[in-house]
Amino acid sequence: MRIPSLRSRLLRGLTAGTVVTALGIGLAACGGTSEAAGTSDGNGTVTVGTLSNGAAKETKLKVSEVKSISAKLPKSFAKKGKLAIGVGALPTGSAPIQYVGDDQKTLTGSEPDFGRLVAAVLGLKPELKNFTWENLFVGIDSGKVDVAFSNVTDTEERKKKYEFASYRKDNLAFEVRKESNWNFDGDYKNLAGKTVSVSRGTNQEKVLLEWKAKLKKEGKDVTVKYYPSVNSVYLALNSGKTDVHFGPSPSVAYHITQVAKTPDTTRNAGSYSGAGAKLQGLIAATSKKDSGLAEPVSEAINYLIEHGQYAKWLASWNLSNEAVKTSQVNPPGLPLDNS
Repeated sequence: MRIPSLRSRLLRGLTAGTVVTALGIGLAACGGTSEAAGTSDGNGTVTVGTLSNGAAKETKLKVSEVKSISAKLPKSFAKKGKLAIGVGALPTGSAPIQYVGDDQKTLTGSEPDFGRLVAAVLGLKPELKNFTWENLFVGIDSGKVDVAFSNVTDTEERKKKYEFASYRKDNLAFEVRKESNWNFDGDYKNLAGKTVSVSRGTNQEKVLLEWKAKLKKEGKDVTVKYYPSVNSVYLALNSGKTDVHFGPSPSVAYHITQVAKTPDTTRNAGSYSGAGAKLQGLIAATSKKDSGLAEPVSEAINYLIEHGQYAKWLASWNLSNEAVKTSQVNPPGLPLDNS
């Protein structure tokens, strides 16, 4: 069988979404203020889903400051009047969660959009700051970021340093080439002998490495691979260098849709809760522990849930199946041992 050249495989393997995100690497490598898709027009309207490269339906949402909630913010926010929102979309992002839009420069995605909605309820100007995943947490630690909206899973380990306000279910998914007959079937033992790609520093990496440790005790193994970008993850999967990719369910679902009519079709081979087998995982707004932000942010989220903007935001990004009924402050998260 003829093996396609690296160039042809690269071009074939890139989805439209990953092409534009790859072109957005010009944003500062360690993070910096970036233009955010959509606008708050000053009349109580926030537009979500703009510049999404087909991942979302552009939707205008009415939302204004709720003074009974903004009054609960730490006093420092009254002076500065803005909310520094951290997003971990560098170097290439992950559609539809967080990535560079189809103008090749503007940060878009469900996460930055939701951060802007919360900022509107709090009466603050949103200031989007884009980081690599690892540096996103450095940004929170250093005070450069007030709160992260970046598909961050609530975990008991992270609670040692951060506080959370939940806003979306966290489900992980296994993606394989369409012709593969492998399925997760809810049992980590099915990963034995497989090569799996995962992003470094993520919740799914923690889960996978714990499974690897369990397999090792049983005399088996799973090979874990890391790649620097979404593009290289799928190049490896398409070429057979990896058997499985383990990532956030929204990103996997988006990629499957994008490559459905290409030679590199993939499919979902199973899912897993981001909080382990016994607990529904939750994605949460993340701020420094004892910052005083978790409570007002959670109240702002509950306002958006109660008044309908939350459901419309999710629908815009085709994420309605990830809805939660209420936002909680520091809910139970992934245990220190995910079993």
